[in-house]
Amino acid sequence: MSVLNVALISTEEFARNLGKRGDVRDIESYIFKENRDGKTFSLSFLRPLKHPESIRPLLSVLDVAKAGVIEVNRIDAHFGEIVVAFGCSDIDLGFVIIDSNSDEWIDPEKVRVILDQAGLNSWKIYDENLKNHELREYLFSEIGINDIQQKSPLIIPVDQSFNVKGVGLVAIGYVQSGLITKFDDIEIFPSKITGVVKSLQVMDDNVETAFTGDRVGIALRNTKTQIIQKGSIITNLDSKALEPKEKSDLILDLAPFQKKTLMEGDIIHASSNLQFIVGRIVSVEKNKFSIKWDSPIWIRADGKSRITIVQLDAVPMRIIGVSKPS
Repeated sequence: MSVLNVALISTEEFARNLGKRGDVRDIESYIFKENRDGKTFSLSFLRPLKHPESIRPLLSVLDVAKAGVIEVNRIDAHFGEIVVAFGCSDIDLGFVIIDSNSDEWIDPEKVRVILDQAGLNSWKIYDENLKNHELREYLFSEIGINDIQQKSPLIIPVDQSFNVKGVGLVAIGYVQSGLITKFDDIEIFPSKITGVVKSLQVMDDNVETAFTGDRVGIALRNTKTQIIQKGSIITNLDSKALEPKEKSDLILDLAPFQKKTLMEGDIIHASSNLQFIVGRIVSVEKNKFSIKWDSPIWIRADGKSRITIVQLDAVPMRIIGVSKPS
């Protein structure tokens, strides 16, 4: 199965017209499957809840999305923060759908300027009603399996876990890179506890292997619930795919529209691989920041971790900047 994860910022009504509603946490999922030439292709629309009150669900969605759709019914600070978040996440495939039923007239040219300033130059704008099947067709045309990602080390940030009677511990998350196979030996961070993959499910189907992009349920053997939680990361045993950092020296690309200047002593949060870690700025030199973390942040040993820095009281633009892989 080939899957494209799409970050969706919209009303619930808009989302329901795109796919079948799946699980609901602080993120709603809407799934649309289609069989083409004997192969199953899926669009997984991920709609963060509680934004703008909470920014974490939005950043969590952008950790796993490869495309974006924004339904806009007004241009305000919240819209600005959303497009900046997409820009910091390097999501080049995207669509802005202007709500034709909005009480407020929205100038497509103004939307274009904001998108370009946020680095979303390739995004398309539709100021007329774009039919749902047309939008899905655009997205289906972009689905493909990235062989490089499949060969990369296994990284699965966990967003929920629970015990199932007769099955045991089940962890759920998106495969960010690599692949996971039934009976694999795995390691869970930050606890460094090991386990064995008992079985796998992707979209309610039992599978032997889950690939990059799949949302997978992993039944684990020899593992206890207490050592796995939201933000835990699953890798292959002894892969050395992750390394902990108690302190980081980051060069930040500062976010567009951000007027806040970080100072020594400021408290910030880092979003990376579903982790949301508190840190304190210990030194500043232009756009280079040294940060001491309250608890270690686990980053990819291959240097491919993207770290988004936010400051929760820096409203209306909480995103300060992003440290991108070199």
